[in-house]
Amino acid sequence: MKNQKVLFMVQAAMIAAIYVVLTMMFAPFGFGEIQIRISEALTVLPFFTPAAIPGLFIGCLLGNILGGAILPDIIFGSLATLIGACFTYMLRKRSKYTAPLPPIITNTVIVPFILAYGYGVPLPIPFMMLTVGIGEIISCGVLGIVILTALDRYSYKIFQKKTA
Repeated sequence: MKNQKVLFMVQAAMIAAIYVVLTMMFAPFGFGEIQIRISEALTVLPFFTPAAIPGLFIGCLLGNILGGAILPDIIFGSLATLIGACFTYMLRKRSKYTAPLPPIITNTVIVPFILAYGYGVPLPIPFMMLTVGIGEIISCGVLGIVILTALDRYSYKIFQKKTA
């Protein structure tokens, strides 16, 4: 039981660290009204382990702070990732191809409002939903599925449990 808690914390910490590193490495096109945040590809990881939920939230929170985001973006952008991660975990018993849908949807809906009301971006919210949505489809839908497919084969070894 104690080993399971340690494993959970280590997995969460590793996912958070990788999320932050990817966010910082690709920061030039990970922020703004047209964004492709490569680190969002990791939002498929709750398909394998619940430890990804706090890992992604903390990683996004730290990535936003270190990336110079404003407070509403730090709070609500991180919450969008948290909500997406929770729903991805809830959908884990379904097809692996549904795993990217929750983060795509939550970020597509929430981030444009942060851009409009937090940063004062003068573009129409539906247009920003389109641009953010396209970026999320690229990062979560395309790159996320690549990660999910690659890890699916070795998930028992990596996450110490079988996938559903």
